[in-house]
Amino acid sequence: MTNLKGKHIILGISGGIAAYKSAMLLRLFVKAGAEVQVVMTPNGKEFITPVTLSALSGKPVISEFFTANTGEWHSHVDLGLWADAMVIAPATASTLAKMATGVADNMLITTYLSAKAPVFVAPAMDLDMMAHPTTTRNLATLKADGVHIIEPATGELASHLTGRGRMEEPEKIAEALDAFFGRQQSLRGRKVLITAGPTYERIDPVRFIGNFSSGKMGYALAAEAARRGASVVLVSGPSALPDPAGDVTTIRIESAREMLAACEEHFADSDITIMSAAVADYAPAHPRDRKIKREHEDVPVMELVKNPDIAATLGARKRPGQILTGFALETDNEMANARQKLAKKNLDMIVLNSLADKGAGFGTDTNKVSIITTDTVTEVPLKSKTEVAGDILDRITELL
Repeated sequence: MTNLKGKHIILGISGGIAAYKSAMLLRLFVKAGAEVQVVMTPNGKEFITPVTLSALSGKPVISEFFTANTGEWHSHVDLGLWADAMVIAPATASTLAKMATGVADNMLITTYLSAKAPVFVAPAMDLDMMAHPTTTRNLATLKADGVHIIEPATGELASHLTGRGRMEEPEKIAEALDAFFGRQQSLRGRKVLITAGPTYERIDPVRFIGNFSSGKMGYALAAEAARRGASVVLVSGPSALPDPAGDVTTIRIESAREMLAACEEHFADSDITIMSAAVADYAPAHPRDRKIKREHEDVPVMELVKNPDIAATLGARKRPGQILTGFALETDNEMANARQKLAKKNLDMIVLNSLADKGAGFGTDTNKVSIITTDTVTEVPLKSKTEVAGDILDRITELL
């Protein structure tokens, strides 16, 4: 597990019987070269002692907001800034509920709320608690907030019942963290060009032809590519979203022709290009320079002209070694239409959305897609657009 070396990890431990496994997990992190700070809930200390964990980590365990005999304050804000990752294992039903609702009544939750780094949770509880609608709802909330869920295993539980709720084994949790940090390096040194959002084609100074795209999928792709070490150029149509953090240069445009010009400027230097924008197929042939007034004119007849096909234009110029990915949002004959676009536009991969899928498509925080290459189809179930962005970039990395 070479990717953990030198990483700062907060290991959160809440009050469940699986806390005994946390000592083994801590040992794996330290052995891999990570620096680990343990933060426990008060109930966690009933299951495993801070002395054991401090001996393994080489650091005093933090459980309270301040040290009783000296008054030394433990800054959850500083911890949140220090960490490269936070792992809560075990994460009990109570801790998950507090995380989902922001009940900051212990050091572990305040540290979570202050964490700037990715957060992972390994749930552990009895099978009925795991299956309860409240727990399901809280996990869904945390997923939507970007928390990584390390799914529990099925097996014998502390109640001696058998079912889903066992905390995943320490080796697998450590491997999940190692793989995550490995992905963070997977695009280092690569240049990535991404388009996002709609385009607006002016009818007059106040009206336009457009669509319902929010840009959320493209912005998630840009942020995730930057997290993986890429230098990103994001060409965005009109969107209310803020510029993504990290090494992302955002170029804001309005029309399809402006988007094409920006892409042409940066395409030759890109290793990866992802065309996730919802580009208007047509534009008014003769946009007015003044507002069309209903009371002074008859109903106008609008002549439309085709906009340039940006993906096809770039596909014709693609050099060996470049990866070009398109998006297809379809309402019928989805797979056939997507495959046709894949071949016609000289794409290496295409991501298929269907408006028939609830929770997918324009304006949502989630997506459900099929990732299609010439030889393969990868089905991605409904999940946050941040997670979908990761799946898409994983597939692109495999193509590289």
